[in-house]
Amino acid sequence: MVVNFARTCASKTLLKEVFQSLDAQSCPNNYNFHMHTVYSDGKMQPSELMQQAINIGLKGLAVTDHHSTDGYQAAQKWLEDWKWNNQGADAPYLWSGVEINANLLNVEVHILGYAFEPQHPSIQPYTHRTPVTGSEYEAVNVIAAIQEAGGIAVLAHPARYKRSHFDLIPAAAELGIDGVESFYAYNNPKPWKPSPTRSQQIQQLAAQYGLYSTCGTDTHGLSLLQRL
Repeated sequence: MVVNFARTCASKTLLKEVFQSLDAQSCPNNYNFHMHTVYSDGKMQPSELMQQAINIGLKGLAVTDHHSTDGYQAAQKWLEDWKWNNQGADAPYLWSGVEINANLLNVEVHILGYAFEPQHPSIQPYTHRTPVTGSEYEAVNVIAAIQEAGGIAVLAHPARYKRSHFDLIPAAAELGIDGVESFYAYNNPKPWKPSPTRSQQIQQLAAQYGLYSTCGTDTHGLSLLQRL
C-alpha cells in the first residue's frame, strides 16, 4: 500500500498540472478524461480503447466506467504490455477513473473520480458495478470517498441535469468538489467540439469557485473522437 500510495500522489500531482493547462482545444486529440468500455455501458474493449488512444496520439486519458475500475485495470495492464513491447515509443499517461451516480440538490448527478488508489477501502463501495443507495449516494460522501482514496473529484457534464449548472456547481463546490467538466459536447456534433455557450458558462463558474476545468468525450461507442 505504501508503494501504491506514493505512485498515487505522483499521479495526482501530474494530473493537477494537466488540468490547469486544459482549454477548449485539448480534447479529443491531446487529452480525454471521460470514456467507457464494455465494463459498463461502452462498446469498446479496454485493449481497443488503448490502441485508439495510441493511434490518436493522446498524451493522457482516463477510463471512467460507471461504478467499476475493471476497465481501467485491464487498460493499465494492456498499456504496460504495450510499453514493454514498444520500448522508447511515446505512450499516453493513463490515470485511474470511475463515474459515480450521486444525489446533489435532490437530483441525480454523475461524479467522476480520477487518480485515486483503486484498492483503497473508501472507494470500494462505488466499484461493484451497481449504483449505491442511502448515505453513500449523497454527493458529499462520494466526493469524500474519492478524495480519501487520494483522488480528484469532478462534476461530469454539469449542464445535462434536471437542475441548472448555475445551481449545481456552487453546491458541489460547497461540498468540496475539485473540478467540473467544462468542455463537453452536449449535442454530439461531428466532429466533436465543446458546446460553446455552456462550456464558457461552466468555465467561468469553475474559475469563480476555484475549480479545475476538465474535458472529455464521454465515449460510449467505437470511436474516442465521439460520444456515440
